[in-house]
Amino acid sequence: MVTTLTTPAPEQLEAVTRTLRTWHRAEGPFHLHPGDLGWHHLRGAEHTARNLRLFLREDRLIALGLLDGPDLVRTAVDPALTTDEELAGAMAETLCDPGHGVLPEGQALVEAHSAIRLRTELLRRGWSEGAPWVPLRRDLTDPVEPGELAVDQVGAETIAEYTAVHRSAFDSTGVSDERFRTMTTSPAHRDAVSLLGRDHHGEAVAVVTVWSAGVGRPGLIEPMGVRAEHRGRGHGRAICRAAAAQLRTMGSSSALVCTPRSQPGAVETYVAAGFTRLPDVPDLQRLATV
Repeated sequence: MVTTLTTPAPEQLEAVTRTLRTWHRAEGPFHLHPGDLGWHHLRGAEHTARNLRLFLREDRLIALGLLDGPDLVRTAVDPALTTDEELAGAMAETLCDPGHGVLPEGQALVEAHSAIRLRTELLRRGWSEGAPWVPLRRDLTDPVEPGELAVDQVGAETIAEYTAVHRSAFDSTGVSDERFRTMTTSPAHRDAVSLLGRDHHGEAVAVVTVWSAGVGRPGLIEPMGVRAEHRGRGHGRAICRAAAAQLRTMGSSSALVCTPRSQPGAVETYVAAGFTRLPDVPDLQRLATV
C-alpha cells in the first residue's frame, strides 16, 4: 500500500489528537504524545497545523511528524506499524529530501523513539546517533506520596504566576500569559491540568503541566520547572509527585517524561520523585556537509 504525505488544516487537529491518543498504551512505545501537540499550541492552531506532517495510507493516519524547530522533527507511528518497511521508507525519503518541505539541507535531527524500522532506514542512509534522551516512567497503580509543597490547579487568576515561574525556570521569554491562554484552546488541553506549587511562605516556586491520553493510557509531564532562585530545595521532586498524583486522579496508567541526558539534575529529580529510568534513546542526526 502507498503512503502519502499531507499537512493538516487547523480544523483537523481534533482528529489528529484523537488518533494520537490511541497510539499510547500502558506499556507501549515512548513517542510523541498528545501533550506535545498541546504544548506546541502555545502559538496557536494554525502554527501547530503548519508544523505537522501526516503520513496516510488509504486516508488513514498511520504516522506523523512534528516540526519542533527549523531542523528537528519529532515522530509518532501507529504501534502496529513500527517495523513496516514501506512506511519507514516513505518517511525516510520525506525526511531526507528537502524537496518535500520537511527538513532543510544539511544538519538535521529526527526524534524516532518508537519508529524502529525508520531508525534503521535513516542509519542505512548515512545518519548517525546523536544526543541521548532519558525516558522515565512512574507506574500509577498505587497512590502517590505527597510532596512538601502546597499545590493548586492553575486558573485564570494564577496564570501570571505560572508563566513567571516558567520564564525563570527555563530562562526564556517564550511563555507569556497570552500564549498560555492560547495553549488552553488546544484539543489536547481538554485532558490537561497545570499545577502551581507554593512554598511555606506562599510564594509560587514550581510549575508543571500534565497531559492525559485517556483513562488507562500513559500521561505526560510537559513542562516542569522550578524558579531559578529556589532550586536545590526539593521543590522539583515535590511538584513531580504532585504531577503524578494528578495524572493518577485523571485515570492515567503511568506518568511519562523524557529529558536530555545532558541534564543529570533533571534526571535525578524525577528518579527522586519515584520515576524509573528507562534505557537512553538517542536522536538521529544528519551532520552538515562541508
